[in-house]
Amino acid sequence: MSATAAAALPSSERPNAAALTVYGSVLVAMFLATLDMQIVVTALPTIAGELGNLHLFGWVGAAYMLSTAAVAPIYGKLGDMFGRKMVLIVSIALFLVGSLTCGLAWSMESLIAARVLQGLGGGGLMVTAFAVIGELFEPRLRAKYQGYSSAVFALSSVLGPVVGGTITESLGWRWVFLVNIPIGIAVLAVIVTAMKSRPAGARRKIDWLGGVVLAATTTAIVYWCDHVFSPEGPDLLTYVLPIIGALGIAAFIAIEKRAQEPIVPLHLFGNRTINLALILQVVAGMTTLGMFFYLALYIQTVTGLSPTIVGMLFMPSSIGAMLTSMMAGHLISRTGRYKFLPIAGNALGAVATLTFTLIDASTPLWFTALLMAFFGISLGLSMQVLLVAVQHAAPRQDIGAATGLMTQSRTIGSSLGLAINGAVVAMALAIQTRQLTPEASAALGDGLSGLSPHGVAELPAGLAADVLGHYSAAFDVMFIFVTVIYAAGAIVAMFMPNIVIPKRAA
Repeated sequence: MSATAAAALPSSERPNAAALTVYGSVLVAMFLATLDMQIVVTALPTIAGELGNLHLFGWVGAAYMLSTAAVAPIYGKLGDMFGRKMVLIVSIALFLVGSLTCGLAWSMESLIAARVLQGLGGGGLMVTAFAVIGELFEPRLRAKYQGYSSAVFALSSVLGPVVGGTITESLGWRWVFLVNIPIGIAVLAVIVTAMKSRPAGARRKIDWLGGVVLAATTTAIVYWCDHVFSPEGPDLLTYVLPIIGALGIAAFIAIEKRAQEPIVPLHLFGNRTINLALILQVVAGMTTLGMFFYLALYIQTVTGLSPTIVGMLFMPSSIGAMLTSMMAGHLISRTGRYKFLPIAGNALGAVATLTFTLIDASTPLWFTALLMAFFGISLGLSMQVLLVAVQHAAPRQDIGAATGLMTQSRTIGSSLGLAINGAVVAMALAIQTRQLTPEASAALGDGLSGLSPHGVAELPAGLAADVLGHYSAAFDVMFIFVTVIYAAGAIVAMFMPNIVIPKRAA
């Protein structure tokens, strides 16, 4: 057990004040890192208007996601080797420097570079925060407090766009990034003073070669996921990146077999719980981010609701995920059982996404809100449960590496979900466009792919109903696709070992 954990674990099941202080600080750190995935969304139009280069618009978000995915396992392993405190301090420092540089950006290119730096720190914050929680508490108690961390994650997804829009309107877009600095400095002060360091031990060799190869391979895979279904069609990267990814994986395995301190201990893949949890984490990423992105577009287009109202419709989902995750954590804490939760979560997710095919312009708002709540509940049933399962299955000295793999798997799944869902929607819209009446085709011009709420409002009532019918039919294909992914996830979860987590570590 690390010094951090040993200092934090009380003789009773109730954590002591020192553990709760450290826990609270890492939650705030994690909140900052996850918030910055969403907070920039509502500021991007203003940023693009000031800095120009609209064609680089998407990279402001993608750069952060790519860099966090690339370094997640590396931070996890460094924390296993040298203790979480030092890694957390470095992560916060990088995140703060990145935030300051974002706030001072003078061009779109400089902002994207600063987002890479910010992501290098943010990736460390997320992985190390989860790993610290894994060390602070005994196995069953860990489930309860990981549930609270999931609630923080859900809260950041709700507040991100709202906070970003408010700050942009009142203070300017630069403060979307600069606001991190005073909060991050306060968190850093708490970590430095309240968290115990691991005593210096024998000098350990860092697997830098493995880390660089893993980072490059992850970047190639994540970028290919974002790039492969580009509207411009396939290009050289479409074919080269998978080759780079495959060669990178082979090289990484060869390096890790010989490494004295491998970044990702290969013996982790000999554990069935860890392997299945990683698959389920990819499924979770595919069904969450891609679904949310295109669902917002669909609801706004078919209902004509304002972005603010559509945003409000997503709140039941986040609240449902937050409350359910906490309840799941308490349930695991009491019983030690978790296998049924991801099975139920994926099954409920399949039912919810299939029911989305019933939504159209005449659907009552209360029904849509209720359906979003059920979708959020499905997320809460498995969101942090999988992390609890992996942290219990992994040896204590490898908790950080295992946590990093989980974070990386979800990011890859999110990128894959965005790409495949986008391709499915584009294909279905193209098919439905060919089935439009000549009048509808003439009125739309660019077909269903260019349909917007404003464009729908300008169509004659009869024509609008026909167009929206075809538009809904196209999105129904995506909903059915996500339903199949969820169903596959439920089947995978059934093969997880039926383990009872003990109250205390062996």
